[in-house]
Amino acid sequence: MLVQIADQLRQSLGVLQKQDIQIAARYLGLDQFDAVSSSRIRLGDDCAVLPEGDGYLLLAAEGMLPTLVDAEPWFAGWCAVMVNISDIYAMGGRPIAIVDALWSRSHSVSEGLWAGMQAAARAYEVPIVGGHTNCRSPYNALAATILGRATHLITSFDARPGDILLAAIDLQGQREQRYPFWNAATQADPIQLRQKLAVLPQLAAAGLCDAGKDISMGGVVGTALMLLETSGVGAVLDLDAIPRPPDVPLPEWLSCFPSYGFLLSVRPAVANAVAERFRRLDISCTSVGTIDDTRQLVLRMQNASVVFWDLGENALTGFAPWRPHH
Repeated sequence: MLVQIADQLRQSLGVLQKQDIQIAARYLGLDQFDAVSSSRIRLGDDCAVLPEGDGYLLLAAEGMLPTLVDAEPWFAGWCAVMVNISDIYAMGGRPIAIVDALWSRSHSVSEGLWAGMQAAARAYEVPIVGGHTNCRSPYNALAATILGRATHLITSFDARPGDILLAAIDLQGQREQRYPFWNAATQADPIQLRQKLAVLPQLAAAGLCDAGKDISMGGVVGTALMLLETSGVGAVLDLDAIPRPPDVPLPEWLSCFPSYGFLLSVRPAVANAVAERFRRLDISCTSVGTIDDTRQLVLRMQNASVVFWDLGENALTGFAPWRPHH
């Protein structure tokens, strides 16, 4: 069973798409030089981090799946805003504003996309301040870019051997029938949506967490692998411990994108305190593994285990600035 699950995940669209990022890694390298701050910008995180004064600007972008844009424009519009906002909070930041790039075959498709984007922008209280609109395109497409700000960072580069890997997932939602998506957002109370996301910058400011990622289309396993790659570490991931809705089978859940889900790598001494911050808001948060120095992701289920990926032999995204830990 575990071997079959591992094989399926390696061939899943979410994991295959992460490997496409290797093209960008080859062209960009592992960092870029910021002439304004005279510093190196590390690449491969949920957002680009640009030093500004005593804090940081965060910059990220997301494109929507064309099939989703075609089939459900309103939902695609909502997701374009939601996933960008998640990227900002995942790094301990707070969003400032969004711009979009929209192409459509007709005004009616654009209306649906805009209605979804505006509904999400109001719910999360993040304004859309500009972008690009073309209603005479031969195809429908949507992408969005977000700007945020942070004073303390949660990054993908700082997971350390010995850390506890926590999964925080909001299970108060419902599964989308046509897509591998757990919807804990569109029907939720907007105030609660914002309160739940605010936990991330609060943890960063309190010094309780400095490493993590939001759970993306690669699911829990794919996201864990990206975190390990950029931090130059390995982990054992306990699949049975991952918070999961009772009516969703494990293989399906592992390929699912939760609208609210984060993997955090925290020091053992503060793991319980971090988990409690989420639980106070009815967010499921449990220990799902431990970080080690192997550069392998090992999946464990019941009494079985399997090496899912060896980053020493095969890259995932290509953004792997491995370095010794001190």
